[in-house]
Amino acid sequence: MEFYFIRDYRQKYRFFSSEPQKDFTIPVSRTKRAWELAREKLTLLPPRILRQEQALIRILKIDDNTIAIRHSGGRSEKRIGLSFFFFLQKQRSKHILLLVVETLLLPLSGLAALLPGPNVAFAALALMMITHWQALRGINGLARKKHEFTAEPGLAAWEEAVDLSQEERYPDILREMETEFALSGLRKILWK
Repeated sequence: MEFYFIRDYRQKYRFFSSEPQKDFTIPVSRTKRAWELAREKLTLLPPRILRQEQALIRILKIDDNTIAIRHSGGRSEKRIGLSFFFFLQKQRSKHILLLVVETLLLPLSGLAALLPGPNVAFAALALMMITHWQALRGINGLARKKHEFTAEPGLAAWEEAVDLSQEERYPDILREMETEFALSGLRKILWK
């Protein structure tokens, strides 16, 4: 599994893995229908957010103490390391805040149980909380690991086009990146 840390069209860093977006597993229970509907709601998240959350969760499965992260090479290793550090801190704060808000909303979503049918609001919120909790654990695990940044010239063309706001070049560059690195769905992650 390979990890990437590059800027999107809005100059914001995105962290994602080489594995394609996959569906979340749903526990089998009496409320399977509610979980299925909640999973569908979760997969409606923008792909750039969903792929990033899944990449952070995948960190939990890696036993190595060193994580190789590919980047464009447009910045020095020290600067990219500092950007990655601040990226992780921002993601940690964001996930903690989301978990606090979701915890406060959880009792309110329980009131939807009074309505007929499965409590989709509660199931969706619970699934979001599980996702954010696992991603937060992944962020903390990633922060403890050693990061080995590898410059990839194939990614440099993208960041150069982003720096120069050359939107007409984006589709061609993204296709080349998908081919070179065997990635899928880069347009949804890095562009609109």
